[in-house]
Amino acid sequence: MARRGKHRRPRTSPLTRGMVAVGTSGAALALPLVSATGAHAATQTTQVAQVAQAAVPQVSLVTYKVVAGDTLSKIAKDHATAGSWQDLYKANRAVIGNDPTLIHPGLTLTVGTKTTKTSAKSATAVSATATKSASASTATPASAKTYTNNLDGWIKQSLDIMAKSGIPGSYDGIHRNVMRESSGNPLAINNWDSNAAAGIPSKGLLQVIDPTFTAYHVPGTAMDPYDPVANITAACNYAAAKYGSIDNVNGAY
Repeated sequence: MARRGKHRRPRTSPLTRGMVAVGTSGAALALPLVSATGAHAATQTTQVAQVAQAAVPQVSLVTYKVVAGDTLSKIAKDHATAGSWQDLYKANRAVIGNDPTLIHPGLTLTVGTKTTKTSAKSATAVSATATKSASASTATPASAKTYTNNLDGWIKQSLDIMAKSGIPGSYDGIHRNVMRESSGNPLAINNWDSNAAAGIPSKGLLQVIDPTFTAYHVPGTAMDPYDPVANITAACNYAAAKYGSIDNVNGAY
């Protein structure tokens, strides 16, 4: 893409009325509230439930600090996730500047991402139940879906929004293009190409310019091209209109 869009914090789907959210190191656990109604509602009892540990994938940026004697070719060769030296330069041009041969010791470059799994510690959740008369009723809440605040969670949340809006695309197609366009950095910005010269630099995970972001913005996402979910969703909407799907994009678009 002639770059377009990006950032901010990934968000959690609105919790359904009648749910209690419990924070657990990057994941939110939604627990139902069971209420008692009726004129003869009696004593309430408390039950304590253990929430099982869950494996939560965490995607983080991999960086490298330049030392004396380094070149982009050497760094790209030493770090398998960096791609070619041209890819490395493209992802870090805002840091390096206009001459890829001039990299100075001390510069911190983004060379890729890594995925780790952390365990969400067992949380103790309390749900209230009530003894009630025959006329009392119990509310059954709908389940609430949450997303991790990282690239994995942003893509999954975007895919859910895209599915509701009929926008095609797959996890792999989005992830492949995100890594090419921004190396997974939601604050990436292109300050050197023709769009930048025209005052509309490409922004965000999928490098969207402001006019494209506005034209293909999907309702329900933030009106901020740096917002990760809004950026991905708008870019996929644009790619669907121009190429049929983000899965069909394998280069600048």
